[in-house]
Amino acid sequence: MTVAALEERARAAGLVDERQSISDLKPFKAAKRRSATRIAVLVNPTGPDAEALTQEAQSALRTMGRPIELLTAGTSGEIEMAFATLVQQRAEALLVTNSNLFANRAVQLVTLAAHHRVPTIYYGQFFARAGGLASYGPGWNQNREASIYVGRILKGEQPSGLPVKQPTKFDLVINLQTAKTLGLTIPETLLATADEVIQ
Repeated sequence: MTVAALEERARAAGLVDERQSISDLKPFKAAKRRSATRIAVLVNPTGPDAEALTQEAQSALRTMGRPIELLTAGTSGEIEMAFATLVQQRAEALLVTNSNLFANRAVQLVTLAAHHRVPTIYYGQFFARAGGLASYGPGWNQNREASIYVGRILKGEQPSGLPVKQPTKFDLVINLQTAKTLGLTIPETLLATADEVIQ
């Protein structure tokens, strides 16, 4: 995200909904099936971070030595089409990037991933708790932080004067029940580093 974009968000709300770093694909790399050679990344092209997410995904997956299938979806219908493309392109794993649309369509995404039996890592913990394979994202309560900022603004502070807050800790949540359904064995070393394991 550019400094200008951060400043714009800081002036508007004082709080950044920080995306995960796609370069932190360690959990994905460790949990992938041995046969998984093609990885897809789902990006909302209408999101403010779309271009940066796309570039980072391409760079990270090149580093991993894996071809990337970049999928875009800006509506519920496009999410369905993205999964159809994913199946057609034979992608064997999926990373869903941070997007308000994707958060609002969590059940749809988890259901489609289960239906197509695609191991998927999501941004928010709620995805893993809803049946997604795993999530890797900020380990803080953004709604709580936002409400604190609203309180400060209502007490007279200027939004532009509030610091831009970014998470310093990212939590890994693994859903073992989903892993078993997909026929995946999650390495013990990865389970040991997880912040939460859903049995």
